[in-house]
Amino acid sequence: MSLNAPIAAIIKGFTIFGSYLGSRPYGGGHINDTYVAAFSQSGTRVRYIFQRINENVFKNPVALMDNVRRVTEESQAKLFRAGVPDVSRRALKVIPSVDGRPYFQDADGKTWRCYLFIEGARTYDIIQSERQAFQAARAFGEFQALVAELPGDRLHETIPNFHNTRSRFDRLKEIAGTDPHGRLKEVHSEWAFVQERESFVDVLLDLQAQGEIPERITHNDTKLNNVMIDDATETGICVIDLDTVMPGLALYDFGDMVRTATSPALEDEKDLSKVRLQMPMFAALVRGYMSSAGSFLNQAEIGHLAFSGKLITLEIGIRFLTDYLEGDVYFKVKRPGHNLDRCRTQLTLVKSIEEQEEAMEAVVRTIES
Repeated sequence: MSLNAPIAAIIKGFTIFGSYLGSRPYGGGHINDTYVAAFSQSGTRVRYIFQRINENVFKNPVALMDNVRRVTEESQAKLFRAGVPDVSRRALKVIPSVDGRPYFQDADGKTWRCYLFIEGARTYDIIQSERQAFQAARAFGEFQALVAELPGDRLHETIPNFHNTRSRFDRLKEIAGTDPHGRLKEVHSEWAFVQERESFVDVLLDLQAQGEIPERITHNDTKLNNVMIDDATETGICVIDLDTVMPGLALYDFGDMVRTATSPALEDEKDLSKVRLQMPMFAALVRGYMSSAGSFLNQAEIGHLAFSGKLITLEIGIRFLTDYLEGDVYFKVKRPGHNLDRCRTQLTLVKSIEEQEEAMEAVVRTIES
């Protein structure tokens, strides 16, 4: 590792002991600046992750880090009480600043955090097997279970209405009405597809309002690359990237797993013939998720597992379509029409889910029993 001057200054704000050996940029995240730094502690090389929180995306980093502190401390405490070995690899460990806060603010007012680096494990960007799908779903279900009884006040909403599909639909309707960049003429079929499914957007919200589905603490970004997979055992050991942990519905997390794990196509695939829900992957997700979350889910939640995949995929399609009509202001694009390609991929997956929804529901019933 080489000396990295910015991090060399930042580390002085955290309670880390030992001799600083060096640091380098780490990972391929698109939101936060991330570095890994090494220290010699009693002759042992120990690594830490440092991240600068992107305040353009997360407007209240102090509230965000309060959420992260609470859920990581709860997870560690429950794992310790259960006698789980190697707790420091099973839940993120937040390193406090020198004044005891779960973050440090530098001379420019930028907010940084520090975690103990999890050795002997890695993340993967693309699910390659049913085993990986099972492990990812099991890990996310375990995370929900660990924080299901978090004491104290309700967590902060780091991004309000993040999975409020009614709000997302209404925003698309508003933008389609004004058509600020004259693009609506290019997306008549996509807009019609979404409009035909407007009744979907209120289903989970209505069940929550009726008290049939409870609010829970959810991760809200349940992609495979947010689970650390142990190098030796190939099991999912730790959920990471907790920026969007906040109050939500358990089905939001499972639905996003279906969206991101069941199709072999990339999110921006132009060849829509490659986009389809693979039933074996879906079954692996259900098995993994139910193995860890089944103990606390109620019947209404279990009964809507298949539906949640359709809903969240539709919601993300709505978001891509909205951004395309707005002029590509939220999601980063690499080519003209990039957000439209993403939208079409999502809507094609929605159609594939609809074609197999009865079979998906049968899978859930079989695994539940």
